[in-house]
Amino acid sequence: MTAGQRLRQWLPGALYGAPLRWTAPTLAGRSTEPHIALTLDDGPDQRSTPTVLETLAKHGVTATFFLIGEHLAGHRALVEEMHEAGHELAVHGWTHMCAVAVAPRRLSDEVTATADAIADITGTAPRWYRPPYGVTTLASTDAARNAGLAPVLWTSWGRDWSRWVGPGGIVRRVNRTLRPGGTVLLHDTDRYASAGSWERTNEALNRLLPAWHDTGVPVGPLADHWG
Repeated sequence: MTAGQRLRQWLPGALYGAPLRWTAPTLAGRSTEPHIALTLDDGPDQRSTPTVLETLAKHGVTATFFLIGEHLAGHRALVEEMHEAGHELAVHGWTHMCAVAVAPRRLSDEVTATADAIADITGTAPRWYRPPYGVTTLASTDAARNAGLAPVLWTSWGRDWSRWVGPGGIVRRVNRTLRPGGTVLLHDTDRYASAGSWERTNEALNRLLPAWHDTGVPVGPLADHWG
């Protein structure tokens, strides 16, 4: 590996991605449109994702799901169901490994393989990539570009993966920084989080979605976020 490749692998979000949250609106998930982008990471998960889908359907909302590639083949029918319900499917990586721990060539191959797997199942090529943990590196940006994807982070999150945060805490944390034009990060599985965390997320959605509806600000996937 050359010195340049090592730099692209190890230069982390603290030095590269964080400043771009303010200078690159698309990376940050910020829009000038009066719209809230709802995104959910880490699925698909047969134990939890269907319940979250039912909640979204009850409130008439679609979202962007950032999927893990290694779980796609085993959940093919679920992924088809998500697509047919109108949800946007995006790339979260082949595994949930932080980008700084993956060699650049392997990272690029895995991001492309996940995008190809989503396209194979749904017939629709994904548009977005969110690196696990939101750690954006030069290598992860290269990997997204090579796969024809745009990297997207978020402006608000509920820390819903934590065992110490209940539904009310998730709601408060999301609303603390959420403004029209923002992107919300939640999770539809506890696969990489505390046990049962998705249930707290689901309950938080049942509180957030009606409240957002009452404001008149539309909620939906990233595909609708930039008009």
